[in-house]
Amino acid sequence: MERSQNAMDDSAKQEVETDPQLDSPGLAGHPRGLSTLFFTELWERFSYYGMRAILVLYMVAPIAQGGLAFDTKHAASIYGTYTMSVYLTALPGGLIADHWLGARLAVLLGGIVIACGHFSMVFHSMTSFYLGMVLIAIGTGLLKPNISALVGGLYGPNDPRRDSGFSIFYMGINIGAVLAPLIVGYMAQGESFKRFVASLGFDVTTSWHWGFGAAGVGMCLGLIIFVLNRSRLQHASPTLKRKTATDGSVAKAKASLTPADWKRIAAIFIFFLFTILFWAAYEQKGASLNLFAKELVRTEVFGMKFPSSWLQSCTPAFVILLAPIFSVLWVRLGSRQPSSPVKFTLGLVFIGLAYCLLVPGAALTAYGKISPLWLVGLYFLEVVGAVCLSTVVLSTVTKLAPLKLVGIMMGVWFLAASFGNKLAGYISGFYVPQAATLVKLYGGIAAALLVSAVILAFLTPKVKKLMGTVR
Repeated sequence: MERSQNAMDDSAKQEVETDPQLDSPGLAGHPRGLSTLFFTELWERFSYYGMRAILVLYMVAPIAQGGLAFDTKHAASIYGTYTMSVYLTALPGGLIADHWLGARLAVLLGGIVIACGHFSMVFHSMTSFYLGMVLIAIGTGLLKPNISALVGGLYGPNDPRRDSGFSIFYMGINIGAVLAPLIVGYMAQGESFKRFVASLGFDVTTSWHWGFGAAGVGMCLGLIIFVLNRSRLQHASPTLKRKTATDGSVAKAKASLTPADWKRIAAIFIFFLFTILFWAAYEQKGASLNLFAKELVRTEVFGMKFPSSWLQSCTPAFVILLAPIFSVLWVRLGSRQPSSPVKFTLGLVFIGLAYCLLVPGAALTAYGKISPLWLVGLYFLEVVGAVCLSTVVLSTVTKLAPLKLVGIMMGVWFLAASFGNKLAGYISGFYVPQAATLVKLYGGIAAALLVSAVILAFLTPKVKKLMGTVR
């Protein structure tokens, strides 16, 4: 996550209450525990995005190059199932923490399980490969929702620093996502690192596993920071309660759903359907676009070669650049800013335009490898779309959902993101390094997104009616 891929973290802000005794000031006037969680999450995201940057490349690499020699369709399917599982496990992970472990212990155990998963993938065997992905998915389910809850638990219910604290926390997510492909990708694909491995007496084909190991080391660094500074989190023990209890609206929560409630639920499901399409396109970067970069893009700048996985750092870098700009823009526009359905439509338009940009680039691959700027441009437009859309999803759900169904509606959103990730893997299975096929593949994605944007634009008046007074 990137900001769009970690929007789930916002849910923790909606229902967190904390001990009124806050931690002493630390980073930028925030509780000292924020820096602990900032660096813990930075290294956790380093481990996740580092492994993901090389996962598909490792699966399709020939056995002679140390890979698994999977065909593209099989590798893409595994990728989709894996990324889908990361979202699905967040639901039971949150419940386990709420009812048994508590957030701090869940984060600690989740990090340990993640590290074990990465280190399992250090070994070249099918058993350790699949075991590693299962452990990472389980560990992420324990860690991700609960570390966000801990961030919320650092602040009082009406603390004005809360939103700023989450913004700083998101910055850690994206810094980790920027660094991960640069370091892990270099260890897996870098020619100079392979020479270093050979100088140590190891087979150069094991470089993939050095990359997986580096991801595990990153998670261990996060765990060390978390354990050494755990005293800073003694007041960050959030008690997740239903908003009904907080608001004193128990009677309202027990009441039957009104016709207005059902209309708002219908609006939520319309957004969910389009969310699936968005994720299906956005997650191509880890699968088909990853293969595209390796096989069809000139991975060099000013005569200096770089690993193709480095291009995976573009998205979080653009998020760091653009998210603050859009945040200021929405604030300045105030009541003049676009409504939620319009922002959602803009998100689909921009990611559709991103794939329109790639269509001529794909056509040019018939004449040889193309400039990496084609992919850089695509990732830039994708992030513009993601920033537009990510400001909508969770805030809209929490505003529209009836009080008694907020948790269920959030669960449905997780399912939408999961299905989108799985669909991304399915679509990536049609990747073939041939210009005509790629024009059809990416042109089809662009057409589907733009048509979806047009449909949502036509539905916007109806959706606004369903939403009632909510913008």
